[in-house]
Amino acid sequence: MEAESSSQKPQMHMTSSRFSVPSCSSLLMAFLFALSASFQFNDPDWYFWIPLYALACLVNIVNEYTKIAKITLLMGTILFLKVVIEDVVFHQGISGIWSFDMGERVVREKIGSGLVILSMSLLLRKGNPNNTTFSNHVEFGQSILVAISYGMSFAFFFSSKPEMKL
Repeated sequence: MEAESSSQKPQMHMTSSRFSVPSCSSLLMAFLFALSASFQFNDPDWYFWIPLYALACLVNIVNEYTKIAKITLLMGTILFLKVVIEDVVFHQGISGIWSFDMGERVVREKIGSGLVILSMSLLLRKGNPNNTTFSNHVEFGQSILVAISYGMSFAFFFSSKPEMKL
C-alpha cells in the first residue's frame, strides 16, 4: 500500500511543474524557426524576421508563454500582410497570393510568416484550459504542420536549385 502511494507522489509532482515538456512536433518547429532566423542575416529587412522567428522558436520550446505567443501571432499576421501588400503594390502581383515559387523572396517570407501564424494559433488553442478534448486534434494539426513545412523545405533545398532573389 505504501509502495503504491510513493509511486503516485512523483507523478503528481511532475504534472504540477510550471513548464510543460514540449512535444516532438513543437521541438521540430522550434528547430525550423531557429534555422529560419539564422538565414535572415542576409535579408534586407532582417530586423523584422529575426525577432519573429526567434520568438516563434522560444514559444515552441517553452509552450507556456501565451502572451509572447499572442504577440508573435500578431507580428506574423502583420508581416504576412506586409508581404502580400508589397507583392501586389511593388511587384504587381508577380508571385501571386497562392504562389509557391520559393525562388522569390516575397514567397519565402509569405510562407514563413504563414507557418508562424499557424504554429502560434495551434499552440494557443492547445494551451486553452477549456479545450481538453481538443488538444489531441491540435497535436495532430501540429504534426501535419511539421510534415508540410519540412516537406516544403526539403523540396526547395534538395530537389531544385533555383536562383534565389532578394
